[in-house]
Amino acid sequence: MPKKTIVITGAGMGIGAATARRLAPGNRLILQYHTSKTDALALQEELAPVGAGVDVVEADLTSDAGCSALFEEIREHTDTLDALVNNAGGMIERQSVDSLAWDHLAATFALNTFSAMRLTGLCTPLLRKGSHPCVINMTSIAMRHGAPTATAYGASKAAMDAFTRGAANELAPHIRVNAVSPGIIDTRFHERVTSAEKMKQFIENTPLKRTGTVEDVARTVEYLIDSTFVTGETIDCNGGLFMR
Repeated sequence: MPKKTIVITGAGMGIGAATARRLAPGNRLILQYHTSKTDALALQEELAPVGAGVDVVEADLTSDAGCSALFEEIREHTDTLDALVNNAGGMIERQSVDSLAWDHLAATFALNTFSAMRLTGLCTPLLRKGSHPCVINMTSIAMRHGAPTATAYGASKAAMDAFTRGAANELAPHIRVNAVSPGIIDTRFHERVTSAEKMKQFIENTPLKRTGTVEDVARTVEYLIDSTFVTGETIDCNGGLFMR
C-alpha cells in the first residue's frame, strides 16, 4: 500500500519535477503536464522503481474543461487523495501596467489562479477521504515586492495567497491548505523572463547570496505535507530576499 496518494500539477519540469522526485519514495503519484510530454514520460520512468505507482496525465488547466478532464483522470486512478500540489503556472510575458491587455490578464489568472482554485474544489471530495489530507499552493515572491512588468503575474499569485487562507478556514478541520512562495529559483522560467543583469542584481540583494534550487522548494513542500498542525500559512523560500 502506498504511504500517500499525491497529485502534482506542472510536474514535467522544474519545481514540479523536483517535488515529484522528493515525494516519490513509497508514495503513489499522479503527475500532470501540458507541453512537457517528453520530460514527463522520462520522469515517470525514472520514478517508477521507487514510487508506489506513477502515472502521468496531459491536461491544459487554463480552462474549466481541462481541469474537469484532469479530475476525471485522477478519479480513474484513485478514489482517495492525501495531497494536492497546485504547482502549475508561470509568467506568460512581461507587460507594464499602462499596457496591460484584457486577454493577457485573463490568460495570466486562468493559468496561475483559476486552475488551482477549480482543481482544489474538484478534488475536495477525494481529499476528504484521505489521511491527514492537504493542499499545497504555489505563489511567488512577485506578490511580495511588486515586480515591475510582472504586476499581473504577482497579482495572480497574491490571489492564490488569499485563496490559501480562505480555503484553509473553510476546509478545516479535516483538510489543511498551505502555500509556498518561492523567491528567485534557478529554473527555465528565469532563462526566458529575466536578464542576466537582473539575475545578478537579485543575487546581490539576497542575504544568502545565491539563487534557490528546485530542491529547496521541494523540501518546503514536503515539510508542509508532513506538518499536520500547520494550515493557512504561506512559507517564504527566498534566501531572505523578502522577510517578514
